[in-house]
Amino acid sequence: MGFRVKIEGAETIELHVESVQKVTLKTDIPTDANARTKDVGSTMVISGKILTAVDGDPFDSTRQLGIWSLVPAEKADCYRKLTVEVISADQVVRKIFFPNAFVVDYREYFGDTEGVGTFELVVKQKKDKLDKITIEGGYSA
Repeated sequence: MGFRVKIEGAETIELHVESVQKVTLKTDIPTDANARTKDVGSTMVISGKILTAVDGDPFDSTRQLGIWSLVPAEKADCYRKLTVEVISADQVVRKIFFPNAFVVDYREYFGDTEGVGTFELVVKQKKDKLDKITIEGGYSA
């Protein structure tokens, strides 16, 4: 199983199968709710390896993730289009689209045993645009 991530805004950021290791999609509902509530959110966590570009390898876009995480809320570019494709046996199993994603948290981890390092990107969909999220799947071979 692999993942392709594409983030479109002032620039396009692409994370390839070699870099992304895990994607988690979560629906956020307050834990004190006793019934379905209007206070719903959607969060995605994307994590993987920071790669070194050598001998014509694809450019490591994780640096661009860090830059996106620093865009202030006053700038329209803090919201970007995020598409994640889950791939198994060269088939797209699931395609998730957040049209107004913004960074909640971005972390990079470095150590002396992990190789170059790892990253974790936490994004949310803008709350008033939750109905614009698409989750596609069930594609036939």
